[in-house]
Amino acid sequence: MSFSFASDGIEVLWISGREVERLLTFPLCIEAVAAAMVEVSAGNAELPLRRGMPLLNKKGMLGMMAGHLGKPDCFGIKLISLFPDNPKHGFPSHLGLYVLFEPEHGRPLAVMDANVITAIRTAAASAVATRALARADAKVLAILGTGEQAHAHLQALPLVRDLTEIRVWGRDLAKAQAVIDCQRRTVSARLTATDDLASAIAGADIICTLTAAKTPFFKGEWLRPGQHLNLVGSSVPTAAEVDGETVAQSRFFVDYRPSTLDQAGEFLAALQAGLIKEDHIAGEIGAVLAGKIEGRRSPKEVTVYKSLGIAAQDLAAAWAVFQAAQERRAGTRVVL
Repeated sequence: MSFSFASDGIEVLWISGREVERLLTFPLCIEAVAAAMVEVSAGNAELPLRRGMPLLNKKGMLGMMAGHLGKPDCFGIKLISLFPDNPKHGFPSHLGLYVLFEPEHGRPLAVMDANVITAIRTAAASAVATRALARADAKVLAILGTGEQAHAHLQALPLVRDLTEIRVWGRDLAKAQAVIDCQRRTVSARLTATDDLASAIAGADIICTLTAAKTPFFKGEWLRPGQHLNLVGSSVPTAAEVDGETVAQSRFFVDYRPSTLDQAGEFLAALQAGLIKEDHIAGEIGAVLAGKIEGRRSPKEVTVYKSLGIAAQDLAAAWAVFQAAQERRAGTRVVL
């Protein structure tokens, strides 16, 4: 009789990117992320800070985001490569896998496309924050950026506000127009493409910054009473899309306080410049959703949500995909 290191009979569900996209609808993901953020702010999650390993070839890095949620009770890890120049070669900048586990025996349950999860849950998180913080009568959305997240946000935000106009801004007008052309059938709001930043943000009730900017391109002097901003594009301490005045003039909310203090470039720059103190963070969005802290306090207040993206959001989305796949008998079962 020989000894085997293999464990017989452990089935894992393999879920392709196309299947993830079909199963993880924006309404489903918005509610999954909202529930997860409440759990995070209640302390019912284990969330090591995101870390990346730069590659020797200087072309990109390997990112690792692990987490454990208490409800739904599951844990997992996202392994994703970040190659900023990939879009020039026809590939997404983020590529990788999500591995979902159950907590009783630590068995892997599913492996799925992490890029699709990241794309959908990021926009879903902005929708969650917008639903909680933007004025109820917000009608005009400005999307600043023309990448993958421009497409995702254009689909997600109309689900939480009755928008009549959506503007897409990009330095390359053709790219902004391409986003509009691709998404025209998905929303009923009037769509406009522009390469003029001033016209994009003029009168906008909701602004989403979704760029790869390393230095601020949005100034606090451009803010108008009652606006809500989702800051999404920058996710490292050395990059920022908006200036310190934007941070200082707003009621500032975050997804997860520890990651904000470690990785949020806009907040850290304002802190270092002496424009704010650490207590400028009004709170985590999960605490707002749970009614623990007040969100928007008046129609004229400017609110900002800094979205870094945290493991709990990926985990909640992955669990929702797994549950939907089981119900619809999707995916391919493989034995380890």
